[in-house]
Amino acid sequence: MNVSSIVVQCLPKYVEEVAQSLKDCEVCDYHLHDEKGRVIITIEGKGVGEELEKLRVVEAIPHVISADMQMAYSEDELDEHMEVINNRDAVPKILQADAQKVNIDRVGYNGDLKKREDLLAFTKEFDSAKQREE
Repeated sequence: MNVSSIVVQCLPKYVEEVAQSLKDCEVCDYHLHDEKGRVIITIEGKGVGEELEKLRVVEAIPHVISADMQMAYSEDELDEHMEVINNRDAVPKILQADAQKVNIDRVGYNGDLKKREDLLAFTKEFDSAKQREE
């Protein structure tokens, strides 16, 4: 189970309306808001993909300027990924191969998530890391 805290930002004149919409929303738990237009909520999901789907619902609420994850906790996924990391070679197989034989199309860089247009596809790829390593 994943749990993430999210700060939702809106104009102060809309904070009561946005807070009520979030309270009525079935994808998050409302916690508090302030007069500056900040609202604190949490979302839960079975995986990162489900959390991103819920975040998109929050972002679509009228008058929401931004909804940014501030903290995330993922016990099950963390354990699975730590197991993959701990059970693999220190140097990935692709880096052990002869440079002449490496297909450059197989080398991917996923370090810049802000420029990724399809985060949901990335999370599916990330979640399947265990299967790729085996």
